[in-house]
Amino acid sequence: MKSYVFPGQGSQFSGMAKDLYEKSSLAREMLDQANTILGFNITDIMFAGTDDELKQTNVTQPAIFLHSVVLSKCLRDAFKPDMVAGHSLGEFSALVANGTLKFEDALRLVSARATAMQKSCEVSPSTMAAILGLEDDVVEKICAEVLGVVVAANYNCPGQLVISGEIAAIDDACARLIAAGAKRALKLQVGGAFHSPLMMPAQQELEKAISETTFNTPICPVYQNVNAKATSNPQDIKKNLIAQLTAPVRWTQTMEQMIADGATKFIEAGPGKVLQGLVKKVNKDIEAVSA
Repeated sequence: MKSYVFPGQGSQFSGMAKDLYEKSSLAREMLDQANTILGFNITDIMFAGTDDELKQTNVTQPAIFLHSVVLSKCLRDAFKPDMVAGHSLGEFSALVANGTLKFEDALRLVSARATAMQKSCEVSPSTMAAILGLEDDVVEKICAEVLGVVVAANYNCPGQLVISGEIAAIDDACARLIAAGAKRALKLQVGGAFHSPLMMPAQQELEKAISETTFNTPICPVYQNVNAKATSNPQDIKKNLIAQLTAPVRWTQTMEQMIADGATKFIEAGPGKVLQGLVKKVNKDIEAVSA
């Protein structure tokens, strides 16, 4: 069974989707339409922007979404997913790919999500850190012992868990985790504490936008971040998508469940190859390729 997976924030690069724009009339049409919907020429930044320009949340999220969705649409009849999933932001790309959301509606939601998250980041100093080489339950236990807000945010693969929270709490947790045997505790260059309770204001803002958007019955199940389960019910998809902003991304569990449900090939649609690497760390015998 073919599983299409879609990357999240961090996969952006200067020149992204430029080849698609130059080769495909469909890509040109979609990306020109995106410029109009967003109210600025995001393609200028995608094709030739600096790393700093591409790191701005209001650019990064729509840019990765656009690269992913345009690429999957350009596959035309060859695009036949049996199941889909996306890492954090990538879940919106997955929901266009399986027909739950129209392209235009999803792009507006991604833009609203990015703006809301940026606002939440500005409320209190916060960050994230990657913890390598510890069991998940050890990381969870130590985070629970730290004063302040710090939680497990991204279960990326066995031995790699990202924590998220207030800067002081992250620093304390990192020191304790190194003492407990972590190989590395690396603070990430991100704008704030994504997938933590500190994103609650953004979640409330996004909930309004999602509630006003039409969600259709998909052509195949989406495995959502919050519970790593296959979902085809539009109302459940909505509910899980709202919860996603403050809940952890259960990517390890998602990959494991998709494999258990029959996935034999993972195809990453979007910039970069991060998800292919994570699939291999979950199960080295599973095929993982770029779209």
